[in-house]
Amino acid sequence: MDDVRSDILLPSGRSSRLGLTGVLTGLLLFLSPPAAVPHSGGPTAPRGSAYMGVGVRAHDGGAPLAGERSAGLRVTQTEGVDVSSHQGNVAWSTLWSAGTKWAYTKATEGTYYKNPSFGQQYNGPYSAGMIRGSYHFATPDTTGGKAQADYFVDHGGGWSKDGRTLPGVLDIEWNPYGASCYGKSKSGMVSWIKDFLNRYKARTGRSAVIYTATNWWKDCTGNYSGFASSHPLWIARYASTPGTLPAGWSTHTMWQYTSSGKTVGDHDKFNGSLSRVRALANG
Repeated sequence: MDDVRSDILLPSGRSSRLGLTGVLTGLLLFLSPPAAVPHSGGPTAPRGSAYMGVGVRAHDGGAPLAGERSAGLRVTQTEGVDVSSHQGNVAWSTLWSAGTKWAYTKATEGTYYKNPSFGQQYNGPYSAGMIRGSYHFATPDTTGGKAQADYFVDHGGGWSKDGRTLPGVLDIEWNPYGASCYGKSKSGMVSWIKDFLNRYKARTGRSAVIYTATNWWKDCTGNYSGFASSHPLWIARYASTPGTLPAGWSTHTMWQYTSSGKTVGDHDKFNGSLSRVRALANG
């Protein structure tokens, strides 16, 4: 813009640098993309950047309380991992050799984001010998539960009875882009989750796994217990035990126990042997 004059002639005939400033400011505001939404837990986060456990360390991490129960923790557990675009190409053979036997990959978020690394991150563990699945990061403030379930199934969230594909996961937790409960009432949140789960079951024939943290579930659903009878629970808590579970669940199926596991990604434990992981894959 070297040829732009610094003295703009105003109607009164006076030149002013202020006039140019106003013109350029208005042009920049017109051309600039919408800013990412700030959230209470930290700096601005761009849409699509969320991942499993994005708010757990800030809101829920810590050592267990004295006398806290283990929430049905079995002696035999099977190591797993969950990844998103933040991890890029993952060394799946290294994870397999280190004892990681199952993996979940972020497929979608809302109805506006698909993981650009999904192909390598979803097919890679399968090729390495793992049992794999995919998850959807829910944004109940953008579109309805039914629409997001459709988007998930259409972009990597489906299921096939091949013995090595796990049912899809609804990742419902703290909002990294705004209010923790996405601006919904407790009953409104329960209705949104119900719409997602019902639609996923209708599309795939499987009940989706629910990934959440107990404190978020209490705050945002009123500790609703109605999903526990038919949906496996993946509990998030970075401590030495899973802690108290949301209402209705007497035990958990999976537990995200750290955000800094071996090799890459968040690490998890399946509450049972590898044969139980296969059983969940088979339905």
